[in-house]
Amino acid sequence: MTDTPTETEKPEFRSDVTVELVKHSAADSDVLWAARVSTAGEQSLDELTKDPERSKGLINYLMRDRHGSPFEHNSMTFFISAPIFVFREFMRHRVGWSYNEESGRYRQLEPVFYVPGEARKLVQQGRPGKYEFVEGTQAQHELTGRVMEDAYRHAYEAYQEMLAAGVAREVARSVLPVGLFSSMYATCNARSLMHFLGLRTQHEQAAVPSFPQREIEMVGERMEEHWARLMPLTHAAFNTNGRVAP
Repeated sequence: MTDTPTETEKPEFRSDVTVELVKHSAADSDVLWAARVSTAGEQSLDELTKDPERSKGLINYLMRDRHGSPFEHNSMTFFISAPIFVFREFMRHRVGWSYNEESGRYRQLEPVFYVPGEARKLVQQGRPGKYEFVEGTQAQHELTGRVMEDAYRHAYEAYQEMLAAGVAREVARSVLPVGLFSSMYATCNARSLMHFLGLRTQHEQAAVPSFPQREIEMVGERMEEHWARLMPLTHAAFNTNGRVAP
């Protein structure tokens, strides 16, 4: 049965993204007991009750020499709200990740759309593989906001018109743009998150430069803030060793 759209649904425009840590089992001690099973067997479980600070040298060694599997024995689940085009890039990351996104087949999608904020660089200069983004002019920002908002309003009006006529949600959603906000749960471990951050954030300590789209970088930055609080020693070792996933 198709929802009947209401007259009061007006588009909302946002320039931010949100990332909430909804569930986790992740601590620096997880790295230690996983690593020490190699030499200590069942005695490695003693690490669960010890202060991981005393073994931060081991964490740094594992990161530096790229012994990666001990960084997989943890879990973090994030609830992310971002434009659809961010999720399309996000789902290129498949190893060590699980996703569940809201469905336009089963619910009427809310009219929340992305418009770049004032700080978003608008102009691309250079050729593919060797380009940079620079500040846009005030006129370019005003044009971008006006054109995007007009397009979003028109698309959502078309969507509502089809729903009101009884067209199935899975068909009507085809007119909606990738600037529409969606939401999903994303679950990962520290190793898969480090790989994501190495590619999707720029950082002064990165050994290998990355050039992510700003909007997915915004998501990465917020995920990293949560992770850094859960596993501070692992996060520090990641930075110290060039932000390359082990």
